[in-house]
Amino acid sequence: IGAPTWSRHIADATAALLLRAGAQQQIRDTLHLTAAGQTSWHGFAEAVIARGAALGLCRAVPVAPISTAEYPTPARRPAYSVLDGERLASVYGLQLPDWSVGVEACLDELSTARASLVQLALLS
Repeated sequence: IGAPTWSRHIADATAALLLRAGAQQQIRDTLHLTAAGQTSWHGFAEAVIARGAALGLCRAVPVAPISTAEYPTPARRPAYSVLDGERLASVYGLQLPDWSVGVEACLDELSTARASLVQLALLS
C-alpha cells in the first residue's frame, strides 16, 4: 500500500514551498511530499488501465491482483509505505491531491500530447 505521486505534482509543490518559505529563509525540515490517499499496486494499475482505455491510449484489459510473494524483487519492500504529509500541510499549508488525480492528469496530458503529434503527422 502506498501513495503514487506524479512528478508534476512534486515539482509544483516544491516550487510552491520555495515561494512560501521565501528566498531568504532556508528550509531545514525533513518533509514528506506525497499524494493524498493510498492504494495498492493493483489499484494503481487498474486506475492507469481504466483511464488510459477511456482516453484511447490502451486497451481495457483485466488486471489480476497478485501477492508480494508472487512478484519477487531483489529489494524487500514494506507492505505499507504511505508517507505522512501532515507536517508539510500544517507548517507550509501544502497538500498534494489524491494519487488518483495525478493518474488522471498525467494520462490526460499524455493523451493531449499524442493528439498533437497525430495532428502534426497529418499536416506533414
